[in-house]
Amino acid sequence: MPAARSATAAAPHLPPAATASTAALSALGDPTRRAIVERLRGGEAAVGQIAAGLPVSRPAVSKHLRVLEASALVTHVRRGNRSLYRIDTAGFAAVRDYLDAFWTDALDAFAEHADSLTTHHLVPSGADHDDVRG
Repeated sequence: MPAARSATAAAPHLPPAATASTAALSALGDPTRRAIVERLRGGEAAVGQIAAGLPVSRPAVSKHLRVLEASALVTHVRRGNRSLYRIDTAGFAAVRDYLDAFWTDALDAFAEHADSLTTHHLVPSGADHDDVRG
């Protein structure tokens, strides 16, 4: 598994919120990490439970969990000698906010374009559509 680069090193010109979401998106770029996150959607689990059925070893799952935790996508609590991992909703909220910004930009651009069309192609008040076309 390649070493994860820090989000700051990967994108020093981005604001902190974008940097956090960049780290999270980068972490989710790995199919094993996505499979781990999917398993954790069902609730908290120990490394052994997460690793069951995955095509990687338990130590590899532990490394993937460290990357996901560093990216604020999962968190863990210690219970006795076990670490239980779960989804970190705050990390996913940062990703959602980052992606929502693109959606908002797209909707704003669409609204601006629609407004420009209605401004330039207004039908005169009281005119029939056939009258306008000639």
